[in-house]
Amino acid sequence: MTDPIPEPTRSAWQGLPEQMAGRLVQLRQLVLEVARENPAIGPLEETVKWGEPAFLTAASGSGTTVRLHRHKKSPDTYALYVHCQTDLVERYRQLYGEELTFDGNRAVLFDSKEEPPVEAVKHCIAMALTYHLQKRS
Repeated sequence: MTDPIPEPTRSAWQGLPEQMAGRLVQLRQLVLEVARENPAIGPLEETVKWGEPAFLTAASGSGTTVRLHRHKKSPDTYALYVHCQTDLVERYRQLYGEELTFDGNRAVLFDSKEEPPVEAVKHCIAMALTYHLQKRS
């Protein structure tokens, strides 16, 4: 089942090529699924930051914000963005350097023409949405 997409998110993705928009919707579903599967994360607040759909753990404070949007450097690439002052992308690189592509210390990149590696992506999302819990332990 696909969660209904709120208007701010729909507007942020308006005008993107169909394949790109479809991949972003798929990535959004993974974010929501990860949050539902982990009670420590709690409900997410979905909003738009810097013109990009963003997911905040406002209720629990368990993690850092994740954003989803087309990558500005390539028309066929989309990204899962995390806060650049975390060590998340470095940790993703250590775990999934052979499977995923990265942009500096801020994003995991995906080709809209290819299926993403779902389990690796879900783990990366979970790490972001529980980032503050991990830092406390």
